[in-house]
Amino acid sequence: MIREDRLVLSRKPHAVDLGSLRVQEYTRDDGTHYYGGRIDAVWFRRRPGVIVACIGTLWDFQDERPADAAAFLAAHDDGRYGPDCEGRWDGSSYWGNVTLDVQKRHLAVLQPMLDHYPNLPDGYDGWWTFARPRG
Repeated sequence: MIREDRLVLSRKPHAVDLGSLRVQEYTRDDGTHYYGGRIDAVWFRRRPGVIVACIGTLWDFQDERPADAAAFLAAHDDGRYGPDCEGRWDGSSYWGNVTLDVQKRHLAVLQPMLDHYPNLPDGYDGWWTFARPRG
């Protein structure tokens, strides 16, 4: 992924919580190892006539154990599956198949995020995108 300083919706950027990286080690049949990483993320998307705020996780499988979140994101170069969206807020309704407690935690992030669009939400680093660099 590539880090950019400003939000450009058409580049489908994500903001991430750098302290939330979780890595799990797996073993292939031939005995070699690979690593599955997940990092908490939020992002804006445009739906017909409205901007929505989303929350979920970016994930990837990598051959090398990432040293930290920045290394994980730098090696994460395949965005075709996108992030896993757990919740979405459009300013009037919430979408997500989660418990009420999780919904409340999501809305504590998503409501101010959407209210302060296009600013980066507190506690998140961004904007990270799979899009190729411009220019």
